[in-house]
Order: sequence, then C-alpha cells, then structure tokens
Amino acid sequence: MATNKEKLQRTVRTKLKGYRVIVASNREPYLHYMKEGKIAYLNPPGGAAHTLDSILQACGGTWVAYGSGNADRKVVDQDSKIKLPPENPSYTLKRVWLNKEQVNGYYYGFSNEALWPLCHIVYTRPIFRQSDWEYYQQVNKMFAQTILEEIGQDKAFVWIQDYHLALVAKYIKEKRKDVICAQFWHIPWPNPEAFRICPMKKEILKGLLANDLLGFHLRYYDANFISTVEKEIEARIDKERTSIISRGHETMIRAFPISVDFQKISQDVESDEVKKRAERFKEEFSLSGDLKVILGLDRVDYTKGIPERLRAIGRLLEKYPQYKERFVFVQMGALSRVHISKYRDLNDEINDLVEKVNWEHSTESWSPIIFVRRTLSYPETVAFYRLGDICVVSSVHDGMNIVAKEYICAKNNLEGMLILSQFTGAARELSDAVFINPYDIEDFSEKIKDTLEMSKKEKTQRMARMRETISRNDIYRWANKFINDLVKTVKVLPRA
Repeated sequence: MATNKEKLQRTVRTKLKGYRVIVASNREPYLHYMKEGKIAYLNPPGGAAHTLDSILQACGGTWVAYGSGNADRKVVDQDSKIKLPPENPSYTLKRVWLNKEQVNGYYYGFSNEALWPLCHIVYTRPIFRQSDWEYYQQVNKMFAQTILEEIGQDKAFVWIQDYHLALVAKYIKEKRKDVICAQFWHIPWPNPEAFRICPMKKEILKGLLANDLLGFHLRYYDANFISTVEKEIEARIDKERTSIISRGHETMIRAFPISVDFQKISQDVESDEVKKRAERFKEEFSLSGDLKVILGLDRVDYTKGIPERLRAIGRLLEKYPQYKERFVFVQMGALSRVHISKYRDLNDEINDLVEKVNWEHSTESWSPIIFVRRTLSYPETVAFYRLGDICVVSSVHDGMNIVAKEYICAKNNLEGMLILSQFTGAARELSDAVFINPYDIEDFSEKIKDTLEMSKKEKTQRMARMRETISRNDIYRWANKFINDLVKTVKVLPRA
C-alpha cells in the first residue's frame, strides 16, 4: 500500500505534468550565515517553512523566498539560486533580495503590525501606515516579477504561502492569466467586523481572489472570509461550490488543516544525534532524578500565551505547594520581531513573571521555571520534545500550531501528554489533548495538576489515538488534497 508521500509524488507527476511547480513564501527554508569565519546553514525548525521543505524534497520544484541570512548572497549563483537541501539537493531555492527599508515596511510594518494583529484578534491594536502599505505592494510586486521571470513562457502552478504575499497572485495574473495560482493562508481569518477596520481591505480581498484556489486551516475561517467578501466588495458567492466569483474569475475556498511529517519526526527522535542532544539538555538544565519536565516551545510572540502559562505555573504552586521540586517548566524560544514595541514589552513582561514565580516558589536546590531564549536547530527541537513529559501549547489564538503536532510525533513510547489551548486550529483534530482556556488561569493551573496526576494507562491511550490521527493526516496528505482540489477546479490541468 502506497504511503501518503508516495501518493503525493504520483499526484504531482501525473496531475501537474508539464507544469513548473513554484512555491513562494516570505521565509526561506535554509538560511546561510557566517560562523567563526566559515559559512554555515540553519534549517529553521517548526512553522510553515520547515513543513513545506518536506514537500519540496519529495516533489521537487522551485522555492522563491526572501534571502535573510548574512551569508545568503555568498552561496547562490548569478541567478540568486541554490540547490537544496545541502546534503541531498532535490529542489531549487531562488532568493529575493530586500533592503532595510523594504523589510521594515513590508515585513515588520504592514505584515506584522497590521495584518498579524488584525487576523489574530488578541487585543493588540493593528497599526496601518500608508508607507508600510506602499512597501508591502512593492515587495509583493518584486515576488511576482521574480516568479514570472523564473517561469518564462512555461506553464506553471504557483503555490503562494501566507499573509505576507496577499497581492502576488493579482500581480501575476495581470501579466499571465494562464498561470495557475493558489494560496494557503497560514493564520486565522477574522470575522468581518474585525477585518472591516483595515483601510486596505478591498485591495487585499481582490488580491486574494486572483487565486484559483484559496485555502485556510478551518471551515470557520472559510466562512469568515466569505462573509467578509460579501460585506466589502462586489462578488457573487456560489454556496454549492463554496466559491467566489469576482470580476469574472472564480476562486474556490477550501479548508486544509496543515500537518507535519509524522514519519520523519518519529524516526529522527530515535537517532543517536537526537539522543545525545537530549542528554546534553538534561545536563545543562539539571533535569535528573524524578523531576517531571513540562515544556513550552514558542518564539516570543503575544499570540502564544506565554505569560498565561507562567501565571498558571505560579498559581499551581500557590494552591498546591506539595508540587514544589516535583516538576520543572522549561520554556524555550527565540526572541521575535524585536523591532516592534509590543514584542519588546512582551519580553519585559515575561522576564518579570519568570523572576516573580521563581522568587516566590524556589527552594535552595530547585526553581520551577527555566526560560531560555534560543533558536533551536531541527535535531535540538526533536531532542527537546523527547524530554518533555508534558507539552503546553497555550496560544490565545492560533491558526493551527505545529508544535502540538510535532511533540506528538516525537512520542514513540507514548509517554507524554499535550495540554492544548481550545483557541488553536489543532484543537479541532487532537480531541484527546487536555484542553485549556488560557485566559482562565484558575482552570489552567488545575489542568496542569490533573495532567501531572494522570495515570500512565490513560496517557498512553490518549497519545496513541493522537498519533494515529497525525500519522493518517500528515503533511503529504495535506499537500495531496490541496493539489487534487486544485485539479478539480482548474479545467486546464490534466485529470489523468
């Protein structure tokens, strides 16, 4: 019986026959940087880029992304291309070069001070600057032009990723209507009342509706998007086909809950390299003896609910001091978007909370919280998952949350449990997790206690069911479903 990976490869080979496959994203899958006078590379773990890397390795194609590493220019050819992955090249990365003004306006500005808070609805007010919008348009045009130059006169399927590139399909279609464009929106889509405050709402909607297929994580986001279009622009909604016809062009709207490479993570967690790194973590953080390890792995972002989980740990120890010296909470994650004041304020808040909880509850030989700001490599990430008796994902709003799924993949021995926010997309699939409302600190602390006390039998049964869910619906099945739905939609693609 064919695996999901083999089914995807067959789909690309038969149903996209004769078409160039182009993936476009802001973030690149491999970043090159200088280390001790030599060029090194990092494959950033987690997130969309790491997930899509598995697909490109399986199927080939060209990936267009912003080159952000300080040694990225040193390793590409005259066309700004490099074959990846370094150890076994199977696809091409074409880098787009941006200057500081473009990065500040397009990325830090419009993408992450306007669209990110607007779509997540987490009580952080979006900031809309005309100059940021102009840079956003400029960079989207650069991506579109790079893609058009890359494909030349060839037939092509362009798969656009996320909220950074909402206008790329429109700019491509203005020059080449025959190019097949599809986009996956990796973050939530808000309700129409929230989205209506965006001054550029009509341009963004028209940009997204230039795609032939537009995907979201959940049907709830599909419904929000369709309702937004109904209220904001002239368009016809076909409810039977779940599509939108705007200016004579039909865009299919579909839900595709993204996943991870179950088989790869499950295999890699048993490798010697990962086991050695796990042992080094144990030594570094003194995770010996009978201490239960509760872990969190997030970049420092206000959507991830890091302050909420720190408060819940503190409240647990206030109510149940007998849990002192029985567990340690290790929060790992890199600083994120420090150019933005909200992120700097969040970092200060986290520092204060860690200091407060540790001051109030530490003993001579134990502190409840270890907080480490560090960017982990992929093997380090898997090693970190291997150590965790409990993983806490407490996002206050999250399109999916890949960490939750990766942690489950790393638990071959079934010895672990996931505490999961009900406000993540992953909560729709992982019904055997322990659910929390991150805003309810009292209940959150009780759920941590319940999970610490959960019997081994119950944890094993729950973890087995969650692993079965992810193994069945892995990243290759996600991509296969996306492409098959595209083929049903776009009549020029082969059906064989």
